[in-house]
Amino acid sequence: MLYPAELWVHWSGAVSGVFAVAQVRCAKVFIGIEHQAMKKRFSPARAAALLVSLAVAGCAAQPSGRYPSLLPRPIESRSDAEPEPVVTLAEADPAIDSALPELRRTIERATADFEKAAQTADRLATAARGDSVGGDRWIAAQTSLAELDGHQATLSSAVTDLDMLAVNRAAEGKPDYPALVELRASAQAAFDAQASRIAALSARLPAA
Repeated sequence: MLYPAELWVHWSGAVSGVFAVAQVRCAKVFIGIEHQAMKKRFSPARAAALLVSLAVAGCAAQPSGRYPSLLPRPIESRSDAEPEPVVTLAEADPAIDSALPELRRTIERATADFEKAAQTADRLATAARGDSVGGDRWIAAQTSLAELDGHQATLSSAVTDLDMLAVNRAAEGKPDYPALVELRASAQAAFDAQASRIAALSARLPAA
């Protein structure tokens, strides 16, 4: 697509070319008229009349100066940018507001219990280093890991409940609920951290 400045160069070049051709053609006609006049086939009056008619017809004309406007065309001022997304504010949801406090307490309790049990599991894993599979220290460390699994399962259940609240809300065509999204993200981060810690402790014990 040519823009206004490019169109001006293109158009003026084309116009200049047309008038150059016209001027050459008229020059040839003038020479021919002069030649005929010299041969006395045209009277001076007739030759003068022909020259005047050619001039009037535009052979010797120049561009009139009426060029296309350089102002932006309507299509050039059109924006192809994506429209700003419309943010829908979530209205208060009494059902979710009443469920979140209990779920938050469950998550906090499961996280605190896991942290306390993880300290014990870390100590027992250190004590079981070098013990054989099935040894007393190995069994004690494995038992502590099972306790960690239980606390993580409690947290996982809370995450599932949060997911169900979000799914039910989406099924009703409602937007995300900020408080629900925030608690869900926090619970998932805690769950992932617990999974990593359990894996690290398990790696310190001989595999069964």
